[in-house]
Amino acid sequence: MQTDPTETRLRGLMLASLDGDAVAYRALLADLGRHLRPYFTRRLTPAFASHAEDLVQETLLAVHTRRMTYDRKRPFTAWLHAVAHHKFVDHVRRQSIRLTVPLEDDAPIFAHDEGADALARRDLAIVLDTVPARTGDLIRRTRVDGASVAEAAAVHGMTETAAKVSIHRGLKALAMRFAGGPR
Repeated sequence: MQTDPTETRLRGLMLASLDGDAVAYRALLADLGRHLRPYFTRRLTPAFASHAEDLVQETLLAVHTRRMTYDRKRPFTAWLHAVAHHKFVDHVRRQSIRLTVPLEDDAPIFAHDEGADALARRDLAIVLDTVPARTGDLIRRTRVDGASVAEAAAVHGMTETAAKVSIHRGLKALAMRFAGGPR
């Protein structure tokens, strides 16, 4: 398995800093700042682009205060992504704005964490089990697997319009259920 050079460098700096190397720690924070700025800038709408630097600083502070929670056996960039993602979600909640950038844009910077994938698949199955089976399958096929609405509708012998309505209602029900709305 070939290791990403960014992962190798950042992980090495993190391990050295955890062992007390102050120079490595300063280098780590500088490198993280350079990686986090474009990460946040891509995710923010133009109206909130000026918040990117605040998010970088909040994330660097979180890395500093939570650095002892990093598991040395796991990829560093996966841990960093979790920290940055949580800071971004906190920002979105504070600003009451909607996420608009696909998560796939993380691929060039962050390592792939197989454990997180298994947990996400399990969580997704649990969430989709709260809506009717056909609706859950339509949502999974179109929003997770990347199938078109027409393809997903054909599997269930539905019209494309009926599938769109089912998907819309299912997503609305999930949003209300998991965003604290009426049940």
